[in-house]
Amino acid sequence: MTEPAGDCNLSSSWEIDAAQDSDEEDRLREYCGVFGVFDLPDAAAITALGLHALQHRGQEAAGIVTFEGGRFFGERRLGLVGDHFSKETTIKRLPGAAAIGHVRYATTGETMLRNVQPLFAELNTGGFAVAHNGNLTNAQALRRELIAEGAIFQSTSDTEVILHLVARSRKPLLIDRFVEALRSIEGAYSLVALTNKKLIGARDPLGIRPLVIGELNGKYILASETCALDIIGARFVRDVMNGEIVVISEHGLQSMRPFPPQRMRPCIFEYIYFARPDSIVHGRSVYLVRKAMGAELAREHPIDADVVVPVPDSGVPAALGYAQQSGLPFELGIIRNHYIGRTFIEPTQIARDFGVRMKHSANRAVVAGKRVILVDDSIVRGTTSVKIVQMMRDAGATEVHFLISSPPITHPDYYGIDTPQKENLLAATHTLEEMRDYIGCDSLAFLSVDGIYRAMGYERRDPARPQFTDHCFTGDYPTPLTDLVGENRAQLSLLAEAS
Repeated sequence: MTEPAGDCNLSSSWEIDAAQDSDEEDRLREYCGVFGVFDLPDAAAITALGLHALQHRGQEAAGIVTFEGGRFFGERRLGLVGDHFSKETTIKRLPGAAAIGHVRYATTGETMLRNVQPLFAELNTGGFAVAHNGNLTNAQALRRELIAEGAIFQSTSDTEVILHLVARSRKPLLIDRFVEALRSIEGAYSLVALTNKKLIGARDPLGIRPLVIGELNGKYILASETCALDIIGARFVRDVMNGEIVVISEHGLQSMRPFPPQRMRPCIFEYIYFARPDSIVHGRSVYLVRKAMGAELAREHPIDADVVVPVPDSGVPAALGYAQQSGLPFELGIIRNHYIGRTFIEPTQIARDFGVRMKHSANRAVVAGKRVILVDDSIVRGTTSVKIVQMMRDAGATEVHFLISSPPITHPDYYGIDTPQKENLLAATHTLEEMRDYIGCDSLAFLSVDGIYRAMGYERRDPARPQFTDHCFTGDYPTPLTDLVGENRAQLSLLAEAS
């Protein structure tokens, strides 16, 4: 497999600022998005387009692996897809009609090129590349076991654990090795893997992380979201089901269900925040679900005000739903600057002080002299919310009411969302009135847990058989948390270099 060339020096020059007050840390982050294509000309170019549509799922790094003529080719880069994979010279280094790709976020620590996926290994059955969306909750335990048996790890990614498990298996067929590896892991995953003859997709037994199947010119595509199919003109076929493995080859698509059947429990945050609004997730329009959440918010928390203002861009659909349900006017009272990049936010206090204003500015003509309802999708640490509310007051708002179209986030995530530790989650450490006082708004309210489920089309949450993975609100973790030991509440992730 060819090694990445060109911009590899980025691996030592870009560090994530871990300051407590960083606005970049006051949003939820999805770790990854995956994409795969089999038996289509210009597979790398198609994959680059698919990754571009999935850029919202990971903006730290991107990678593509292709196969042609008995060889695998790989390019991995730190930065945005368009910064590297829009170049003809890069795509030419990725020949072949089969490819997989990956975009990722990192957690605290240094973003390292060696952690960028897809990861590749040469096994005795041939080359094997894999890309992973999600997080394994027993990766550290497995890693210690594998190292004790002589395994040598080249990255700090939990995805490499899967590579070693496949390599260790004594099954004669690679697909059987892959299944055996998946039987050993816990947590959330959607995977795409590439061999010299097959494209493989897999989803965890609860279906926490998404994966869909598309079709282009009679050939199959795998992607984290339907928006990645739309950008290449592919037709949506169906979701990969929970616990399903799909094998795509020259013989078509084969489905396997090697795990005991379980009820699907997809991540509720795909609908609240992560998925792109134009995606369809398990048959539901993400945009319409978010509008429905806003309408439920209006039913639960009607407020006498003059204007409904979304916190862009994540709060826009919910704010529209709130405005339509309440009969209040919807206005863009905050204008987002789409041309600010992460590299523009320097790790200095003065930059942090102005960080929100660099990305958002108040539309004074809309909010001055008005009682404003701000609508956002979530509150994590609350530092950005403080600045947004103050921005409204500085622009002349007479009242600022802050409404959130999801319940309070009181528990950290261990399945592929970059949440702070529990002690740094505002709702986990403050009462509602303390949160309101900290943020500085006139009133603060959240959508209830049952309100989320009503927006999803259910009467309420079923506590005995929850329909979604919603542990961030309820503390109901659907899988074992093997790596969470005693009082250690650190994020269960090996995706970042240790500081």
